[in-house]
Amino acid sequence: MKQMKHWQDPVSALVGVWLIFSPWVLGFQGEMNALANAVIVGLLLVATALGAIFVPRAWEEWTETALGAWAVVSPWALGFSGLKLAMYSTVAAGVVVIVLALWVLSTDKDYAGWLGQSPAR
Repeated sequence: MKQMKHWQDPVSALVGVWLIFSPWVLGFQGEMNALANAVIVGLLLVATALGAIFVPRAWEEWTETALGAWAVVSPWALGFSGLKLAMYSTVAAGVVVIVLALWVLSTDKDYAGWLGQSPAR
């Protein structure tokens, strides 16, 4: 079996799983914008992270970064910032995903060109 390249990707997948189930765990399943956002972003994050686990590519990390950025701004963009638990959960998940994805992009020598760095030799 092939060894996993980045430990950050399974963590991002777990964050995605958290987002999927967070509406029921935190009790905001009745709020359609927050519910749909959490489930959709969670599913996309799980799919992207699994792709990054099995076939690592820099674009998957950038996709995770974009999903994390959306998670951070979505409570205000979709109007559920007043639901404190939903907002805190979504923003925290987004920040974690952004940090993990940028960590991979900045430390993996194979992805150096994506950040405008010259590849290490």
